Amino acid sequence: MSKCKTSGFKGTNDYGKSEEREGRSCVRYKCGLLNTIQDVLRQRPGWVEVKDEGEWDFNWCDVGWLRENFDHSYMEEHVRINHFRNHYELTRKNLMVKNLKRYRKNLERDVGRMEASKCEFFPCTFALPSEYHLFVEEFKRSPGSTWIMKPVAKSQGKGIFLFRKLKDIMDWKKDGTRSEEQKDAAQVESYVAQRYIENPYLINGRKFDLRVYVLVTSYVPLKAWLYRDGFGRFSSTRFSLSSIDDKYMHLTNVAVQKTAPDYDPEKGCKWQLQQLRRYLTAKHGRETIETLFNEIDNIFVRSLQSVQKVIINDKHCFELYGYDILLDQNLKPWLIEVNASPSHTPSNQEDYEMKCSLVEDTLNVVDMEGRLSGKEKRVGGYDLMWNDGPVYREDVNLETFGSACFSANTHLGCVNDREKQLRRLLKPFPGQKRM
Repeated sequence: MSKCKTSGFKGTNDYGKSEEREGRSCVRYKCGLLNTIQDVLRQRPGWVEVKDEGEWDFNWCDVGWLRENFDHSYMEEHVRINHFRNHYELTRKNLMVKNLKRYRKNLERDVGRMEASKCEFFPCTFALPSEYHLFVEEFKRSPGSTWIMKPVAKSQGKGIFLFRKLKDIMDWKKDGTRSEEQKDAAQVESYVAQRYIENPYLINGRKFDLRVYVLVTSYVPLKAWLYRDGFGRFSSTRFSLSSIDDKYMHLTNVAVQKTAPDYDPEKGCKWQLQQLRRYLTAKHGRETIETLFNEIDNIFVRSLQSVQKVIINDKHCFELYGYDILLDQNLKPWLIEVNASPSHTPSNQEDYEMKCSLVEDTLNVVDMEGRLSGKEKRVGGYDLMWNDGPVYREDVNLETFGSACFSANTHLGCVNDREKQLRRLLKPFPGQKRM
C-alpha cells in the first residue's frame, strides 16, 4: 500500500499546511466503536486504521469523543467526521419536540394552518420538570388515558415506563425550593411525558415500530439520503392495555426484547422492511401503502427542516440518523424519536449483512475516494430524497411536471439491488479491475 500524502485532522492549534485532496492513495481512519462499522472500515480497499493520536482523514466516533474534542480541533478540507457538532437538537427527545413545535408554529404563521397540519406526526409531549404544570392541565383533560415517561438522553429503552396516575410521577414535579446543585442534578434526569399511542397497528397481536436510516451530508443547503432497507422491531408479547407494566409488550427496543425469557436470537424480533411493506400492501392495497410511505417521507423532511436553522452546519460533518416510526390502527405514522448513534450491533446474520451494506453505502455517499460526480440521485441502497428541495425519480416524464404523477425519489422497503447499481456507478478502487 502506498503512503498517504495528505495531512488530516490535527489537535489544538496545530495548523499544518494543507495539501490537495487529489492523489490521496489511502484514507486514514479512526473508529471508536467495535461492531459492524469497524468490520466494514477494515475491509475497505485503501483504508488504514490509525491509533491514539495519529493523524486521520475520517473519524467514526461516538458522541462523547465529539463533545470533548470537536471544539478544539482543526480539520483539513477533505476530513470527514460522522456527527454534526450539535446533533442533539434532533436526537434529544425534549429538543426534538421543542424544535418541531416551533417549526409548526412558524409554518402556521407564515404559510397557514393547512401547511402546519403536515407536522401533526408527533404525540402530545411535555418536558419535565419545566413543563409540569402544562402537562397536568392536559393530563386532567383526558382522565384515564395512558402516558409514557422517557429520559431525554437515554436510549435502548432505559428508564422508560407507562403511567395513568399523577402520583406515579410526583418526583418530576417542579420544585422551586431546590438548591442550584440539586437543580443541576435534576437537569441530568430530565424526562419527557408523552401521550402513549393506545391503538398501535398490530401484526399477530404484537406491537412493532420501524427503524429507518436517513443520511444527512449537509444542512445548508439541506441534502438528505434515505436508505431502502431497515426493519420492523416487534415486541415478544401480545399487546394489551390491561397491563401497562410489561416492558416486553410495550417497548420494541431490541435491547429490551432480547432479555425476554422466550427470546430466540436466531428468529430475533425483526422483519426486514421489504417483508413488512409486502405484508401491508397485500393487506391494504398498493395505493394505501404508497400514501403511508409518502407520509413517512414527510416526517423525515419536516423533522430535518425543523432543525435546519439551529444545527451548526459544517462541511466536515455528516450524520446517519436512525428514525423510529410507529404506525397506529389507522395507518397513521408517528415519529417516536431520532437516534444519533443507531445500533450497528447485529442481532443475527441477516441483520449483520444489512448493517454492513448500510455502512458501506454511507462511506460510498461520503465518498472520501472522490469516485462520484456529485450529481447522483442514487448510490447503492441510498436514494437522494432532498437536495435543497424535493428530488424526483429519473423515470418521470417531464410533460407531467406539476401534476400528481411527479413521484418522489424514495424507495423505502423496495428492492435494494445495490451491488448491481454500484457496479454501474462507481469507478473501481485504485488497483482494482471493474467487475
